[in-house]
Amino acid sequence: MRLIFFGTPEFAVPALNALINSEHEILAVVSQPDRRSGRGRHLVLSPVKENAQSAGLNILQPKKVKEAAFLEELKRLNPDAIVTAAYGQLLPSDIIRLPKFGCVNIHASLLPKYRGAAPVNWAIINGDKTSGITMMLMDEGMDTGPILLQREEAIRDEDTAGTLSERLSLLGAEALIKTLDILEKGLIKPVPQSGDASSAPLLRKENGLIKWLLSADQLNNFIRGVNPWPGAYTFLDGRRIKILKAVSAGGSGEAGVIFSVTKDQLLVGTGRGLLRLVEVQTAGKPVMDVKLFMQGRSLREGMKFNDEPLN
Repeated sequence: MRLIFFGTPEFAVPALNALINSEHEILAVVSQPDRRSGRGRHLVLSPVKENAQSAGLNILQPKKVKEAAFLEELKRLNPDAIVTAAYGQLLPSDIIRLPKFGCVNIHASLLPKYRGAAPVNWAIINGDKTSGITMMLMDEGMDTGPILLQREEAIRDEDTAGTLSERLSLLGAEALIKTLDILEKGLIKPVPQSGDASSAPLLRKENGLIKWLLSADQLNNFIRGVNPWPGAYTFLDGRRIKILKAVSAGGSGEAGVIFSVTKDQLLVGTGRGLLRLVEVQTAGKPVMDVKLFMQGRSLREGMKFNDEPLN
């Protein structure tokens, strides 16, 4: 097939590389515009653009996919199919209807569960045991199109959004090639989505704030589900602290209050059960084991983690 690939973050890179190594022809790669980041506000290329450049592919970066000039360029390229993977913008109907085989989207959930921008995060936050990949023919809705292929993937107890996303990206790349091959041969019939639908809205920085009234199990899931972005954080003595890893423990204590401090562990009360902190990070410092974090700090039982800095 003659394809145009839409994608931006690291999740989309394995799918792009799978296409590069396949017999399909990539007419162009579409990625979000370069952005400025860091203290120096340097331009940062998306992972997909970096890989496309290395492969010598034609790259398009419209600010908005509804731009008339961009649509005309797609019409000129005349693809057989469009493939999308975490691109970052909803495609208008003019683009969705353009290729004869349609627009194939790689979505990181078992649709109709977790429609939206952050399916991996919400699956872990909600304590699910299974996730997966859906190959979907796009329509004008938010992840509402008919299903071409699905693959399940177990969520491991130690998974973070980062580790699960990495596995799903590889699974999606494998499923993509199979889907395109059987779609081209007319051996696959799109099946409408069925079952209970749920949403997975985009996470923002403020969504990482820890709510200590949740149970220890819920907080364990939450911390894993927002790792690496936006990261779970709280405040102690007015200072922001990120918690990257924690485990549920037995017992009980007041929510957000340090229950026990020893040289080996730090236990904090929650809405139900205790939470043992394992890895933390303070401003400007690398991630550290909680034992190292406690060295040189006057932590004591009864100190409280807060929802905001103290005035």
